[in-house]
Amino acid sequence: MHPTITRMQEIVASGDAAAIETILAENVRFMPPTYWKTWTGRAPVAAVLGHVGQVFSDFRYRRVIGSGKDWALEFQCRIGDLDAVGVDLITLDEDGLIAEFEVVMRPHKSIGALRDAMNARVMTDPRFLKFRDALT
Repeated sequence: MHPTITRMQEIVASGDAAAIETILAENVRFMPPTYWKTWTGRAPVAAVLGHVGQVFSDFRYRRVIGSGKDWALEFQCRIGDLDAVGVDLITLDEDGLIAEFEVVMRPHKSIGALRDAMNARVMTDPRFLKFRDALT
């Protein structure tokens, strides 16, 4: 397995934005499951993923599939009292850092709960005032 993917499994659920930032490419693109926009850039993506790691509970990767630059990591978690499953679709760059990170999840009700929890966190995090322009 690629070392970045191994490291990702260790830190993504931690909610530690500084640790997450170390595995992201400078111009990483993050496509969340909650809306059809893309976050771009190491700092805003790390901040978003840091919050996600704090919203999810009982998070664990169930299966990792891939090789080279392309990876799919199936996970399960809880969002409040709701169960969810999803897949992190990862593309690594030439340096082995995460260049693209797309998340697909189900069920719909759990995604709504994630959206609501993330919106509540973002509204109280001053970093997002400057990051909101990072949305493309």
